Amino acid sequence: MRAITILRLMALATLATGPTASAQVTAIIGGTVYPVNGPRIENGTVLMRGGKIIAVGTNVLVPADAERIDARGKWVTPGFINSATSLGLSEGGSPQFSGGYNDTGARATDGVTAAFEAWKGLNPANTFIIPARQEGVTSVLVAPTGGMVGGQAAVIDLIDAVAAGEMVRRAPLAMVGDFGNPLGGSTDSRAEYWARWRRLLDDVKAYQGRRAAYEAGNTRDLEASRANLEALGPVVSGQMPLSLGVDRASDIIAALAFAKDYGLRLWIRGGAEAWMVAREIAAARVPVFTGAMSNIPTDFNSLGQRQENAGLLRAAGVTVVLIGNGPGGPESFNVRNIRQEAGNAVAYGLSWDDALRSITLAPAEVLGVAGQIGAIATGLDANVVVWSGDPFEFSSVAEQVFVRGRTFDTKSRQQQLTERYLTLPPAYRRP
Repeated sequence: MRAITILRLMALATLATGPTASAQVTAIIGGTVYPVNGPRIENGTVLMRGGKIIAVGTNVLVPADAERIDARGKWVTPGFINSATSLGLSEGGSPQFSGGYNDTGARATDGVTAAFEAWKGLNPANTFIIPARQEGVTSVLVAPTGGMVGGQAAVIDLIDAVAAGEMVRRAPLAMVGDFGNPLGGSTDSRAEYWARWRRLLDDVKAYQGRRAAYEAGNTRDLEASRANLEALGPVVSGQMPLSLGVDRASDIIAALAFAKDYGLRLWIRGGAEAWMVAREIAAARVPVFTGAMSNIPTDFNSLGQRQENAGLLRAAGVTVVLIGNGPGGPESFNVRNIRQEAGNAVAYGLSWDDALRSITLAPAEVLGVAGQIGAIATGLDANVVVWSGDPFEFSSVAEQVFVRGRTFDTKSRQQQLTERYLTLPPAYRRP
């Protein structure tokens, strides 16, 4: 009966993925599998075909012609999700070194660029993508930066591609804004900033109710352009979440009240002092995107920052999504360090299981892609990683990384440079 069920699943996978999908079955055999949506599986098998997971368990029938990966003594997890990045939108350095481009934000004089779709500027050849994937990151949220309302974000998968659209999993899925920097909204004080946010959303509602009058020029001046008012429509209607960068505890409380008044789906991003108001956040059922690599305040808004933040929030019942807050560009160059964020969070009070969930299934659920990625389960896309050991241990490495069921042998810039200088020129003399 089990064999018949597996064969049926394989047939369904072939129909779902179409004639261009690979017929090759890949089996990861003998590892300790951490599905996240269920208990760990000792000596487990993960069967993949056509970019999908078609079976998981201890008594999985493996076809004779399957590609077999021996995972005995190894750990198998879902691919990690980093939910606060600008990956693919910028690279540092001057043009002769690494491109010197920055497509993370749109130009605006009023701080509102809601219509800006960040993923439209994605560069699939960005040199930070490969190192992130090699460290077990298979999907990321690509978000704009800057201003009061920066624009819209998308989830992408870290595959090798020529066209950016091939990488996009879901877009748009959230509006990105800022609640902690009054100057970012062309205001001079918090009170003015809060008032401007309210005027902006009131004007979105006014525009939605009087589009014809607006087009005829029979309305007062509104806080934003037509394109930005249109883009904010789904936010006001509650269809699109509003991700707000906010750190100060009092600002978080104000943001919760603001979201309640307008019926918004709110995400708190950063949340340095969120632990101080964890009960209020839990009661509002608002997820917090926060990191665990730093306890050093960057300004007066984050004086209460501590590395126990994630653990304290989770203990209060808050949905925690771990993101980077460490040094060295956690949103771009060091997107790969999300597993160190998780390891640090465990060291400072978050359980190991919750840490794994906070970079796999929890972000998938919050981002609205839990039916596709974030766990190792039949029917989900095959974003799977085979680790040499505990992925939160610094010495462990990702030995096999599958994204949509495929592995990629593209070398990172670091690997290319290492290989370039392994063999020295014949005339080279050591100093």
